Amino acid sequence: MRLCCSVRALFETIDFHRSPRYNKTMKVYLDYAATAPLDGEILDKMLPYLKANFGNSDSLHSFGRETAYAVSEARERVAGALGVRAKEVYFTAGGTEADNWAVRVLGEGSVLTSPVEHRAVLDTVRAARKHTVCAVGRDGLVSAQNVADALAPDTGLVCVMAVNNETGSIQPLEEISALCRERGALLFSDCVQAGGALDMKRIAKSCDAFSLSAHKIYGPKGVGALVVKSGVKLRPMVLGGEQERGLRGGTTNVAGVVGFSYALEKAQAEREENQRKIKKVRDFFEERILSALQDGVRVDGLNRVANISHITLKEGNGALLNKLDLYGVACSGGAACSAHSPLPSHVMLAMGRTEEEARRGLRFSFGRETTEEEAAFAADVLIKCVRE
Repeated sequence: MRLCCSVRALFETIDFHRSPRYNKTMKVYLDYAATAPLDGEILDKMLPYLKANFGNSDSLHSFGRETAYAVSEARERVAGALGVRAKEVYFTAGGTEADNWAVRVLGEGSVLTSPVEHRAVLDTVRAARKHTVCAVGRDGLVSAQNVADALAPDTGLVCVMAVNNETGSIQPLEEISALCRERGALLFSDCVQAGGALDMKRIAKSCDAFSLSAHKIYGPKGVGALVVKSGVKLRPMVLGGEQERGLRGGTTNVAGVVGFSYALEKAQAEREENQRKIKKVRDFFEERILSALQDGVRVDGLNRVANISHITLKEGNGALLNKLDLYGVACSGGAACSAHSPLPSHVMLAMGRTEEEARRGLRFSFGRETTEEEAAFAADVLIKCVRE
């Protein structure tokens, strides 16, 4: 009853005839950290394997050999973009599966994780392994000292993401990696938000294992990868087939892995240019909001990737998210995977925010197509909604 009343009250406060969405003047998507549209060039690469070349890549006849070759080429393409060996690349159904796989089976003993990890890591650690959690600064960064202070004698695996999916903060993986090697622990990193933002060859040198997802980098949904360095023992995740060298059963998503491989290659090749363009738009967006709302807004995180802007407001974000959407601006209150949870952001809580503050955050994430005009429109709509 309370929910119905609040929704009715929200609709009554909006003049739909003045709503930009109602007038169809503009509709702005600022949730690229949740997913990006499929690149047209990538779709073209995938189409042959959705239509004519449809064979099961594990079949021994010519149809199967043709798609098996495409999968092999895709694995080489991914390895080349990451600077790793093809045999170190395992295709999965996405970043969440890759995170689950790594956390469940890598390393011996207990797991140490940061408190700002994606739920795919945190929930799996809590369900499957003995674990400890290190501290994180108010800036959202996990330092090597934070990790050192929390390492237990039996820690065999350390989990620290490359880029936080809510704040965009880039974690110091090189320093943490050096510490892990000194202490004899493996380092796993969720790199789902890093595939188009950071130099993945550099990241790969620091990690014993890391995960990626295609749909964050303009590739198809439902496909990703777990990269595990040679010499690191990897046990099966999905039984019932010989796919992925007997470690992940199930018919290979040929079109998906082909699309993923081209999307990753393109994302890395165009990374610096895209990040420069996106940062300019994001900074313009933030400056417009900060100058208008002044002490009523805070940008969260430090040392961020260009495409994520997490903003904490004085007002709660529940009704505000709906209102922004009605005015034509799509953003989120944090991770899309936790969008339906009534709980405050675990990332903000870990950064020392109160529960009330942790409920007042909005995540705006930008793509390579986002224009300054769209950023200005979104900023002005947010300012209008907050003032109302």
